[in-house]
Amino acid sequence: MKWFMVLSALVALSECTYRIPLIKGKTARESLQEKGLWDHFRRTHPYKPLSKFIQDGTESMTNDADLSYFGVISIGNPPQSFSVIFDTGSSNLWVPSVYCSDQACENHKRFNPQQSSTFKWGQQSLQIQYGTGYMQGYLGSDNVEVGGLTVANQVFGISTSEATFMAYMHADGILGLAFQSIAADNVVPVFDNMVKQGLVPQSLFSVYLSSNSEQGSEIVFGGIDSSHYTGQITWLPLTSATYYQVQMDSVTINGQIVACSGGCQAIIDTGTSLIVGPNTEINNMNSWVGAAMNQYGEATVNCQSIQTMPEVTFTLNGQAFTIPAYVYVSENYQTCQTGFGQGGSSQLWILGDVFIRQFYAIFDTQNKKVGLANIA
Repeated sequence: MKWFMVLSALVALSECTYRIPLIKGKTARESLQEKGLWDHFRRTHPYKPLSKFIQDGTESMTNDADLSYFGVISIGNPPQSFSVIFDTGSSNLWVPSVYCSDQACENHKRFNPQQSSTFKWGQQSLQIQYGTGYMQGYLGSDNVEVGGLTVANQVFGISTSEATFMAYMHADGILGLAFQSIAADNVVPVFDNMVKQGLVPQSLFSVYLSSNSEQGSEIVFGGIDSSHYTGQITWLPLTSATYYQVQMDSVTINGQIVACSGGCQAIIDTGTSLIVGPNTEINNMNSWVGAAMNQYGEATVNCQSIQTMPEVTFTLNGQAFTIPAYVYVSENYQTCQTGFGQGGSSQLWILGDVFIRQFYAIFDTQNKKVGLANIA
């Protein structure tokens, strides 16, 4: 249903734009299922996908058991390499450290400040709450290389404690790409520093997420790769320059409004795998496409029915974006599930990877808008 991605190379797209190609790997969910731990994990760590969008003084990030796309960055001098999730639903960069002895840290690469001649300790601690766990640690600064670009004196977190779930994830840490206004401790995000230091020609980045076993997923810093989309780019103004939040007018199936009647708010988030909405409306959508909910809130369908299942249309700021059943249904261990997940009573929607995989997404931080175009 969701996949992890690992960096294969760092390639310049043009003279001043840089892209990170990604390759698919095994998900945390698959690792847990292979060990027979998935059912127990779901019972003891309920899925709370909206947790990272609730502001209470600390920046929290969702872990929906399949944080999906990651690539390799390096920190320090000499460089130490880490795989990080590129997350448009959060704003902080953090990686594990040698000061963390939890299982989650020992299963991943750990940053050693003493081995970097350019590292400087900060004055603040850092705590980030997840939907299924947490990380805590301290802030420091060092040179960070992303896609061939070296960001000088980037403030980032180094963990001293992490939730056990992180032990099953392939990525070491997270690189947040949302706005500084929601960053823990008001840290300047990595992409903001790319812009301030003149490392990219445009204050935008673009994302292409491949499906199934296809190669070619990538994030482009400072530019747009036109080979990934067809037709025109539809630009959507942000309703809030915190996350990449836009106006959603409705969700329709077979011409009938099934959710978001009268309008709602939606966040376009690469760090969430599913399309998430209020429980009652998600249940209605799943009912319309013929899905049944299991005890963990996952909507299952007959794998043989995918070709006859209806399309789902999301109208954003007056523009229709449609995804077919083969996009919103995926198969794991011979079970097919929809990509529509319950988010509780909140009226906020998350358009995660299930949605983004159908469109080339451009995140314009200067003009505060998101562009979407049909994938090529």
